[in-house]
Amino acid sequence: MSISLILICSLIVIATFLFWEFVAWFTHKYIMHGVLWIWHKSHHTVHDHTLEKNDWFAVVFSLPSIGLFWYSSTTNNPYLFAVAIGILCYGLFYLVFHDVIVHQRVKWRPAKRSKYLQRMINAHYVHHAKHTKEGCEAFGFLYAPKKYEPKKFVLKTERQETQ
Repeated sequence: MSISLILICSLIVIATFLFWEFVAWFTHKYIMHGVLWIWHKSHHTVHDHTLEKNDWFAVVFSLPSIGLFWYSSTTNNPYLFAVAIGILCYGLFYLVFHDVIVHQRVKWRPAKRSKYLQRMINAHYVHHAKHTKEGCEAFGFLYAPKKYEPKKFVLKTERQETQ
């Protein structure tokens, strides 16, 4: 494998990862808080269940990556394989940031949190301050505008507090 192929595929992985932030924002704002609110509502409802209907979105979002891994391996296409890796990386980031760090589905948080991580977590808390389909804000995961910089940051320790 040539160095240029490795560099191109690395750039494709990064570009795909960043593009999926837009895909996640768009889907979250217009699909999850739109026609598929019937699934997403479970995520904005305080409960003590291990799983939510909203978890079906993880299955749906994994399908393009799974399909691309399969297709790229059968056609020996490194560029499509790189796209699949980018989607997988975004999915892993989402799992760790959203489900573990923010919603505490697994009780772990990094000991040190940068101001930007605090801003991202706070933006998600702002999003979950509303339990309705309408009136929410902050639909992204990687990008949190400065307006979500908390004056005093307090982590919510219980999962129900983050719903």
